[in-house]
Amino acid sequence: MALQVVWFKRDLRLHDHRPLVEAARRGPVLPLHVVEPELWQRPDASARQWRFCREALQELAEALADLGQPLVVRVGEVVAVLEAAHRRHGIAGLWSHQETGNLWTYDRDRRVAAWARDRGIPWQESASFGVIRALKDRRGWARAWEQRMAEPLLAPPTALPPLVGIAVRSLPTAVDLGLATDPCPGRQRGGRRAGRELLEGFLRQRGRGYHHRLSSPLTAFEACSRLSPHLAWGTLSMGEVVQEARARRLALATLPAHASAGWPRALDAFLSRLHWHCHFIQKLERQPSIEIQELHPATRGLRRTDPERLAAWCAGRTGVPFVDACMRALHHSGWINFRMRAMLLSFASHHLWIDWRDSGLHLARQFVDYEPGIHWSQCQMQSGTTGINTIRIYNPIKQGRDHDPDGVFLGRWLPELAAVPAAWRHEPWRMDPGTQEACGCRIGLDYPAPIVDVAAAAREARERLWGLRRQPGFGAAADAIQERHGSRRSGLPPSGKGGGPRRRRVADGQLCLDLGLAPEGASRSVT
Repeated sequence: MALQVVWFKRDLRLHDHRPLVEAARRGPVLPLHVVEPELWQRPDASARQWRFCREALQELAEALADLGQPLVVRVGEVVAVLEAAHRRHGIAGLWSHQETGNLWTYDRDRRVAAWARDRGIPWQESASFGVIRALKDRRGWARAWEQRMAEPLLAPPTALPPLVGIAVRSLPTAVDLGLATDPCPGRQRGGRRAGRELLEGFLRQRGRGYHHRLSSPLTAFEACSRLSPHLAWGTLSMGEVVQEARARRLALATLPAHASAGWPRALDAFLSRLHWHCHFIQKLERQPSIEIQELHPATRGLRRTDPERLAAWCAGRTGVPFVDACMRALHHSGWINFRMRAMLLSFASHHLWIDWRDSGLHLARQFVDYEPGIHWSQCQMQSGTTGINTIRIYNPIKQGRDHDPDGVFLGRWLPELAAVPAAWRHEPWRMDPGTQEACGCRIGLDYPAPIVDVAAAAREARERLWGLRRQPGFGAAADAIQERHGSRRSGLPPSGKGGGPRRRRVADGQLCLDLGLAPEGASRSVT
């Protein structure tokens, strides 16, 4: 029995799944998911992520069983699992989606590719998202993305012949995988059904006004699509989300103005972010070292992490209320909106002078929607190591007053400040001792004093970073980075004779911040 093995990775669905469709046309299909303990022990993995993934796998297993052949689960190293299946049953073809993951998955895929070549087994990898493998030039990328998003969605096979003599086996728990305790009571549930409910609810109800409600954590939890974990784990395809959003946009155009008010701009903003989602992942696809190495050589070795500062930031105990509230909300839910992610990274990098790799690993574990291509690009951009973005140092006090003027969000996530008058919540250290006693919040006892002077720390960071940018050769290296990785839709002019890095202004929360690469990096390839 020569099998077509469909290796499910971060594509946990049946709908719009090209590897499954193509494999089913060629013979009996063994749908396989390999739980890799070594992957789940990596420092960017967490129990909250596994639980979301496990729920998605359980639902996928049920859907495959309804077609006739359940999901086959194995725990171990992928090459060893494939070799055992090949020896026992014979593998005629291996099918999967391309994965732009972390460096560990990149190395694993290279091992799988070598194994398949040695055995003479064709491994067919279908494109994921709008990411183009082995891309040499970003010119034309936006057009190629549009073409991919317009491709017809694929219906799943109507049936899969059952395979005899192949045990299905159960999925391990987080405890089985040795994952650290990771309570996340507000976590989103995994699985395609949950993803479809979110998509439909967003496009028909929650999404109205998305463009002006996505920045504040008071409104973003409801107003944002919340589809990011479903795109990261592949319970929804990017193509179906784009096509349904565009269909909704067209349908709204036929309605009276009062019925569609707020929707057109909201959906345009949402579709823009789907485009930039793939734009960022393309950067990691082309430059895998974005995960571990500063993009601009002049910024390497810039920071040394103070462990006490890192621990306070991770725990939401910095003494800066808006930072702490955002971190605690993230711990609880596994998600926070983009602008607050940027602020958390900015505060860690600039005010606390924490290395972006250390802050990035903590956030990666907290994010149920962890997507390496987006995450590590953003870590570098917010920390100022790309060399081609303007230096953006968020003032966390101003951010709090702008996005939570009455301190409602602070009161929700910082019970120590619940009785503090709204006028003092964003800067409680400014209360006199009598007021602190009266509201039961003594700074330094009930709630920590600020770990740094916010204004002074920002000023020092700004001086350091602009000092680097004034060094000879900085601008030339930045131009090379921009040329290789910058968006071709940005309309950026040449940097000019001064050799300074290119900069652009962006709309609030928009994911259109261009990053670069380390010059010596090579493109990702597994074949």
